Amino acid sequence: MLKIKVILGSTRQQRFGEQPAKWIVEKAKAKWLDVELLDLRDYPLPFFDEPMSPTAAMRQEGAYPFPVSTKWAAKIGEADGFIFVTPEYNHGYSAVMKNAFDYVGREWNKKPVGFVGYGTVGAARAVDQWRPVTTEQQMVPLKIAVAIVAPWMLPKNADGMTDLSGSDAQADMMLDELVWWADALKAARDKNATTK
Repeated sequence: MLKIKVILGSTRQQRFGEQPAKWIVEKAKAKWLDVELLDLRDYPLPFFDEPMSPTAAMRQEGAYPFPVSTKWAAKIGEADGFIFVTPEYNHGYSAVMKNAFDYVGREWNKKPVGFVGYGTVGAARAVDQWRPVTTEQQMVPLKIAVAIVAPWMLPKNADGMTDLSGSDAQADMMLDELVWWADALKAARDKNATTK
């Protein structure tokens, strides 16, 4: 079973991100995926201050000097693919998410990443900025993304939560693409590991 990590890219008070994060977790579970939500509040990483870049050639996978970064990198290393649930701050991604991304090196490599963006324009500009950043870590950013536009304008369910069902079709397409790439890249990583 493919392991997918959904990363909630906001830690601010009264964040909306918990709602789309929990929604996409349930959508992914319906695709028979092993899904885990990673909330950056549970990984209080300081601004990147480790003595060596995680992408340094001499660094081995999993070789992180601080307990919180070791814990974070282990979670990233478990994954076969990712979904970034991203807000858009000042036409870009959140600093806390970029900081968490920069803490990890090889554990990101050769894995797909999908995006669920929310905000005035569905975080389209933040998602566009994530694409070259993730590509630099040898990830495959998916073409299809979920854009939750102006969520404060959406109707509420009976339980008071925002009704995200208008994004169901987009989410299903993104998840199907994620599964395809995660399967293909996992097979390639496994084949490469057996030939070493």
